[in-house]
Amino acid sequence: MSEPRTPDEIRSEIDQTREELAETAAALAYKTDVKARAHDRVDEIKSTVTERVDGIKETVTGRAGEVKDAATEATPQGAADAVSSAATSATETARRNPLPVAVIAAALAGLALGYVIARRRNV
Repeated sequence: MSEPRTPDEIRSEIDQTREELAETAAALAYKTDVKARAHDRVDEIKSTVTERVDGIKETVTGRAGEVKDAATEATPQGAADAVSSAATSATETARRNPLPVAVIAAALAGLALGYVIARRRNV
């Protein structure tokens, strides 16, 4: 037979069980809160896309600086080669990262569409 427990041991066990139940209830509440889970997922995706877009911006900006330097120092043929090289580099970057490019393209298309709609309403 087991030794009898003291009231303090019983209280401690009850407190521990309450904490475990509270954690379980919080986890279940989160799983059933589809709106909060969707919001969290959207935040994750935004963060990923922002990081990729920033990386592409850095690559393009760096490459544009190289082209500018090459164009100022080069002959017309050298400048044309530098521009061609930059275009190839930008194309390759877009192929490796299609999602950020698509997001940027969609944003630009949205802005253009909004501009057209606004102009038509003002006429």
